[in-house]
Amino acid sequence: MGRKEENIRKAKELRYKPERIRNIGVVAHIDHGKTTFSDNLLAGAGMISEELAGQQLVLDYDEQEQARGITINAAAASMVHEYEGEEYLINLIDTPGHVDFGGDVTRAMRAVDGAIVVVCAVEGVMPQTETVLRQALRERVKPVLLINKVDRLINELKLDFQQMQERFIKIITEVNKLIKKMAPEEFKDKWLVKPEDGSVAFGSALHNWAISVPYMKKTGITFKDIYEYCKNEDQKTLAKKAPIHEVTLNMVIKHLPNPKEAQRYRIPNIWHGDLNSPIGKAMIECDPKGPLSLMVTKILIDPHAGEITFGRVFSGTLREGQEVYIIGMPKPYRIQQVAVMVGDDRIQVEDIPAGNIAAISGLKDAYAGSTVTSDPNMEPFESIRHISEPVVTVRVEAKRPADLPKLVKVLRDISKADPSIQVEINQETGEYLMSGMGELHLEVTEYRIKNEHKLDIITSEPTVIYRETVRKTSPVFEGKSPNKHNYLYVVVEPLEESVVKALQEGEIPDNVKKYRKEVAKKLEELGMSKEEAKGVFGVKGANLITDVTKGIQHLHEAKELLKQAFEEVCNAGPKAAEPLQGVKVKLVDAKLHEDAIHRGPAQLIPAMRNAIYGAMMLADPILLEPMQKVFISVPHELMGNVTREITQRRGTILDIKQEGDMSIILAKAPVAEMFGFASAIRSATGGRVLWSTENMGFEPLPDFLQDEVTRKVRERKGLKPEPYPAEHYAG
Repeated sequence: MGRKEENIRKAKELRYKPERIRNIGVVAHIDHGKTTFSDNLLAGAGMISEELAGQQLVLDYDEQEQARGITINAAAASMVHEYEGEEYLINLIDTPGHVDFGGDVTRAMRAVDGAIVVVCAVEGVMPQTETVLRQALRERVKPVLLINKVDRLINELKLDFQQMQERFIKIITEVNKLIKKMAPEEFKDKWLVKPEDGSVAFGSALHNWAISVPYMKKTGITFKDIYEYCKNEDQKTLAKKAPIHEVTLNMVIKHLPNPKEAQRYRIPNIWHGDLNSPIGKAMIECDPKGPLSLMVTKILIDPHAGEITFGRVFSGTLREGQEVYIIGMPKPYRIQQVAVMVGDDRIQVEDIPAGNIAAISGLKDAYAGSTVTSDPNMEPFESIRHISEPVVTVRVEAKRPADLPKLVKVLRDISKADPSIQVEINQETGEYLMSGMGELHLEVTEYRIKNEHKLDIITSEPTVIYRETVRKTSPVFEGKSPNKHNYLYVVVEPLEESVVKALQEGEIPDNVKKYRKEVAKKLEELGMSKEEAKGVFGVKGANLITDVTKGIQHLHEAKELLKQAFEEVCNAGPKAAEPLQGVKVKLVDAKLHEDAIHRGPAQLIPAMRNAIYGAMMLADPILLEPMQKVFISVPHELMGNVTREITQRRGTILDIKQEGDMSIILAKAPVAEMFGFASAIRSATGGRVLWSTENMGFEPLPDFLQDEVTRKVRERKGLKPEPYPAEHYAG
């Protein structure tokens, strides 16, 4: 039996022992060495050959990832590791570090209980490190720290022993500062990372070695030895004495929780159903005998096996041939095959109990984030909140008209596999629009459509998605129904900043009707008046609608329709048919017809829509544009070229730090001006530059651009160049 076969056999047995399972993710800023590290773990555990690890990059199985050298698909892999005489099954989910793929990180965090945060010793804690750590802590995933690329401090930066240790202390302090700031209350102190207890490791993923304080005690290797090995360029011996997989997997087993421990405090956070119901209890206990509940975290399209759904089993046992429900779909589905991942092989098994990560075929309507269960009435898992929303759009068309039906199917598959991609069909122009997190995100998706789905497409130049909002409170505006029998009176005003933030962070449940009391309490805490907070009956994105009327006949029955009209307006505002953000709609009065037949959808929806549109046009409507933070590290002498490149793009320099011979520039710039930035910055610096961006939400478009951009967006959408004035909506 080869080592791999042996491991497959052990992995199959260990899946029944939740105490011996660890579900972990590896998270890091882009290029901090995460994929190399994941590969070396697999090699060390005998899942792929050791010579090839690092060159082979198993987890970058997509040729495009290898071409770009970044990880795009978060793939899963399992390995077996022995610690203090016991064997453990470690399910590793690799995650991308590039900001455009943040959605994948968030979904991967839902499936794991612990995370190894990889930080480069040279660059230190970077913006993306903070973002991924925030996503982990928000999902109650416990972190441990690996400081990577330690050899470069010695060989390239020529730091001495003392300076090297100072650098470590600085990184650990910064990571702990973030944990203290972002961890849930009860874990703020418990989850801090400390070198002395072994929750911090130091090493070099490329050269395959790592060390931690417990491992030093066990083997007698000291930091001084490591310094000598690196200086004398003998990292091979070091890798034999302190192999990276040994040291880091020991750290994982000792410091990260098993599914039984973790689900106790994670379930209440990711599932808002009744914790005393049979399914609630089964999930908290991680009980393989309870009802089945599984959360889908990823979908891959396999050319041979079709759609493969990955997910974490939280309770019950998943079996081949079992009938299950996908919450939100009417009919049951039959599971065809279930498999566990070993390396990047899917190993078919008969069943997979709670606490494991499963690969399933047969769930054709699942999408990343859906809830799969044996109980059709189960409350679904909380929807996964993506920290950033799509901000860039391209038009997609098939090169050959005959391929149109195929294009529809491919776009559907793409948006299922990556929910951060949104696809819509413009009803009026018949165009297909694909929106994503940024230029790179869309380029990669386009490449996938051409290469994986073998479909020739043409895409337009990317355009930016704006948001509409209002600057002041409108007067009361009257909306009439087409039959003139119903009158609705509406006031529109800017939504409190604190409430907008809470809605974006997902702190307020979407289902307002079901959680009325909690929603009202939360909104009052955030500074809304009691009357308004109590009246809220609809939330869409970062907007809400509230009813502040008193005792109006028939209003109760009409509310669903008014909410529907409000949601339609949230998708396309009056100024440029862009989505709304930060708008509060108040229903202040209404006169409804006695007879239900005269106040149906065809009457009330247009009345409400016109009322909101008209009020918005009187509330100083403006466009907001998406902004990006830009981090650039460049040699001092080239700094001028970089700052020039940014200011030409309406960017603002926020901060400039010096580190060694590099300048680190922090700036912000509008996404609309950042297209083509990659090639521009490379040519401005002769390629001697490291940069990354992060979406930072929306800011008002400068006044001098408001009219021009509004006109452009409207024309692009086939609308009249000027928005209608309020009178147009008074009917």
